[in-house]
Amino acid sequence: MPSHTPLSNAPKTRRVIFLLLDKFSLVPFASALEALRIANRYSREPVYDWKLAGEGGHTATSSSGTQIMLDMGLEEVGRDDLVFICGGLAIAQSTTRPVLNWLRREARKGISIGGLCTGAYTMAKAGLLNGKRCTIHWENHDSFAEEFDEIELTKSIYVIDGKRYTCAGGTSSLDLMLKLMASFRDVDMANWVADQLLHTNIRTERDEQRLSIPTRIGVRHPKLSTVIQMMEANIEEPFSPSTLARDVGMSTRQLERLFSRYLHRSPKRYYMELRLQKARNLLMQTEMSVINVALACGFASPSHFSKCYRAQYDTTPYRERGAQVSRDISA
Repeated sequence: MPSHTPLSNAPKTRRVIFLLLDKFSLVPFASALEALRIANRYSREPVYDWKLAGEGGHTATSSSGTQIMLDMGLEEVGRDDLVFICGGLAIAQSTTRPVLNWLRREARKGISIGGLCTGAYTMAKAGLLNGKRCTIHWENHDSFAEEFDEIELTKSIYVIDGKRYTCAGGTSSLDLMLKLMASFRDVDMANWVADQLLHTNIRTERDEQRLSIPTRIGVRHPKLSTVIQMMEANIEEPFSPSTLARDVGMSTRQLERLFSRYLHRSPKRYYMELRLQKARNLLMQTEMSVINVALACGFASPSHFSKCYRAQYDTTPYRERGAQVSRDISA
């Protein structure tokens, strides 16, 4: 076991408060917590301490149904503490008024606050990301951008902006913790923790969340990748197949053959599926009206939107929204 002397300007023990929201994701939380535990093992002393907090102060339930015993409720924390908001499913419903009030009160002390997975939503709702850069899980990217269009949202796996830390969830919380660990203590500690967790490739803020388009679609064709990238970047005002083909130096017929060969659908059909997937995310994750969702996804007519949505998902946008509300109430 290596020996280690903490940096002189670092507090001997840094306390971390994990705020577990309802339906929080286990993997981001566990990855961050395990990094702290192993750091203590490396140092042979408690350089990190942690408390599990939550509304009510008794138990928190993860998205998998696992219940975690809490150490505290929404009580006052120290100025040197680091707070991490652990989000997950149904983040808008989990972001309650008591949670927001607690965060705003603690933020006024100038403490460092981070969000894991969808925790960035709660931070934004509390006004903690005003003028900051941040990230959130890619599945929540569209809905976050619609609701908080004044906040600079990136596709990075994590973002550090002053005393505000956000990560996209999954194992990216481990990369964030390793980065903070290297800053708070030293790089040797962070590397040793990574080795213990078999995390052989420590990612940085420059790494993006999702697989590259060629990897995602299983095809390495530069023009096809470029067209899909253009589609993903232009959902609200879709390009015509002829425009897409022209911009990559192809004829419309060549583009049709390219999509048919590699993706077994037409460019128009693929584009429609992208738009409807975004629409479904917005319906499930925001309170936007169905009409506004339709406009945000490039549908000028609500009736056309409803027809296309039913063909794809075998239900209407209105029923989808109603079903989501019912699920939230019964959960």
